[in-house]
This record gives sequence, structure tokens and C-alpha cells, in this order.
Amino acid sequence: MDNSVILKRKLYHNYSHIFEPNLIQDITEVGYLKKINNGHLMIDIGEELTHIPLIIDGIVKIIRKDKHGFELSIYYLEPGDTCAISFANCINKKKSIFKGIAESDVEAVFIPVGLVDKWLIQYESWRHFIIDSYHFRLLEMVETIDSLAFLKLENRIWKYLTDKVRIANNIDLEITHQKIAEDLNSTRVVITRIIKKLHDEEKIYSTRNKVKLLEYYQ
Repeated sequence: MDNSVILKRKLYHNYSHIFEPNLIQDITEVGYLKKINNGHLMIDIGEELTHIPLIIDGIVKIIRKDKHGFELSIYYLEPGDTCAISFANCINKKKSIFKGIAESDVEAVFIPVGLVDKWLIQYESWRHFIIDSYHFRLLEMVETIDSLAFLKLENRIWKYLTDKVRIANNIDLEITHQKIAEDLNSTRVVITRIIKKLHDEEKIYSTRNKVKLLEYYQ
């Protein structure tokens, strides 16, 4: 089957409720489909942004790194999403300030940055999509800041696991204590201690490299 036909079908499946047919046709003509394996980079900090992604399948974790090299997960991109930060960087011709890593096998359509401004004027649906993306990503970043500022680490871990379950739509997570520590900018020893406490409180059920969520963080 022709690649453009496959691309159009995938766009209609994920974005037909957002974009009008003419915009989907334009994306089909200029975009390209790319698969990113689980654990691989979609974009790294300091890279030139030449294309913006539309997520077709899979989950992408967006990470911020401080000057000491410590990393913190900011938010996740799911099918039907894009990274609003990419638009700001592209429009201002700046390098990426975030890192995007595939949390599962990911498939995304990449669009040349030169069309971002043009489509903002040409297509109302694109304009609304970008505004909504900024809004949702801003709320997620505020939530991350609130979590860092106001939640005890125990609740941060519980909320982190709850968010992971909701994104994966599966209460059973395959995840190591080291991975949780990296995402929350903590240490494996501290995470292991708190995971055991959450297990004893029957909020989660934890075994080696696996966690089952028994109670959602509210």
C-alpha cells in the first residue's frame, strides 16, 4: 500500500475529530511517518527543531534537565497530542529545551516547522489545536511544579504511579525503583523505602520490577 495512503488513514483515525479534511491532506503531502523504539530519543536538549511531531501511537515522556544534569519528568504525550513547546521553539528558531523519550514503541508524523505559522492563519482547527495544546501542557507543568512544591515524596510517588497507570490504561506496571528515582529526581534507596510503605498501606502491590496500583491517588 502506498505510504501516503497509510499516513492519511492514520491521521484520520487520530485527528479527524480535530482537523478538517484539507488540513489532513496538507499534512499527508508534507509530513513523514517515523517509528521510535521504546527507550529511544525523539528529541534531545540542544537539538535543532526542524519538524514538529503529531503522535499517532505510543507514549512520549518529556523531560527537563538542570545545569547539574538532574532530570525531571514534566508531562507525557499520547496519541492525538503534540508537544506545544516544540511550536514555541520552532517559531523562535531556538534549540530544544526539553528531551523527549519514547515510553513505548512510538509512531509519529513529523511536519516541517516552516508550515507552523502558515497553518495558524490558514486553518482554524490548527489554530485551536495549538492553543489547546499550550493550555494542556501549561496545566501539566503547573501540576508538576505544585507536586514538587507541596507534596511529600510519598504522595509524589503515589501520584506518579497513578498517572502512569492512567496513561497506560493498565493497573499493572513494569517499572524499576531506579526508573522511578530518575523520573522523580530522587535515589533508589529512598524510593524503595517509600514503595515498601505504600505496599504495607495496601495502596500498591509491589514485587520485583513490578507495581500494581490498588488505590488511585486523588
